[in-house]
Amino acid sequence: MIRRALTAIKDHLIYVVVASLAAGLLFGQVADGGTKAALRAAVVPILFLMIYPMMINIDLREVVHVRRHAGPVGLSLVVNFAIAPLLAVALARTFFAGQPGYAVGLYFVALIPTSGMTAAWTGLADGDLEAALVAMAVNLLAAVAVLPVYLSVLVPGNVGFDAGTLYRQLAIVVVGPMAAGVVTRSALLNRLGPERFKHLKPIFGGLSSVGVMLIVFVAMTMRSSSILADPLSSAGVVVPLAVFYAALLVVGGGLGRWLLPAPQGVALVYATSMRNLSIAVAIAAAPGFPPATAVLPIALAYLLQPPLGAVYMHYRRDVVGEGRTVGQAVASIFRESAQ
Repeated sequence: MIRRALTAIKDHLIYVVVASLAAGLLFGQVADGGTKAALRAAVVPILFLMIYPMMINIDLREVVHVRRHAGPVGLSLVVNFAIAPLLAVALARTFFAGQPGYAVGLYFVALIPTSGMTAAWTGLADGDLEAALVAMAVNLLAAVAVLPVYLSVLVPGNVGFDAGTLYRQLAIVVVGPMAAGVVTRSALLNRLGPERFKHLKPIFGGLSSVGVMLIVFVAMTMRSSSILADPLSSAGVVVPLAVFYAALLVVGGGLGRWLLPAPQGVALVYATSMRNLSIAVAIAAAPGFPPATAVLPIALAYLLQPPLGAVYMHYRRDVVGEGRTVGQAVASIFRESAQ
């Protein structure tokens, strides 16, 4: 029963995040100071619950295969750490002038690429799964290394950015759970073997999804007053996010089509369009640097990212693979959503 519940949360994460976001905003309007203090104290344990199981499911040893997949991995690094930040800066200056919190949230989305769904969507779209796994490991490690450097340049001076604080947050919510996850993964593989370990992966994914649900609720509760002070402006955050994701899909798809074999092109699309929103929200929700409203763009990105992955998968399978029209592919998406 627990396994089924965790799997259900993971499979319906988009709806869970929306419900947590709405519940947190509403609860934040009635929660008193003591309740908010208790929630603030629970942030770090929740972050560990969210990141540690996710890290067990990521095989960082795939980095050793980087030379075998130099093309898609190299292009993914260019898109994720050159094109994506420039795009985020342009969108932040256009849409978030005078709202540094939202801009910082967008930067977190832009600078922490790839997620577990990178591999899942690549496999479903008949892409090069090994290239996707290598790209995931390389990009995640690169993000941890360059995130403070990029933010020190991008974050306005009046926000109060402190690189030392961010490094401590990365150590607490990313590096520590990453190291624990690597050790746990190795121990489980040695004890259980690959096949039995594979049966545990949905449980770890479900636990991580529970952490996402809880941290979005807590973050929205803590930031409820500032977000609801201007609800139209807060809702408008979806627009630059949609532009950001659409642009990454076009860039990744174009580079893959022109420079790579089709299966590696699929891996490139998902290695650049999928962002690690769990790590982004973990860093943004941790006590310290991020402004109060930085969590909102990341939470709203959960609404856009899964449909984007599904649309491109159907395009690859139905339009490119089976020769259907775009209209038929769209109809297929709606049929599957209704089931």
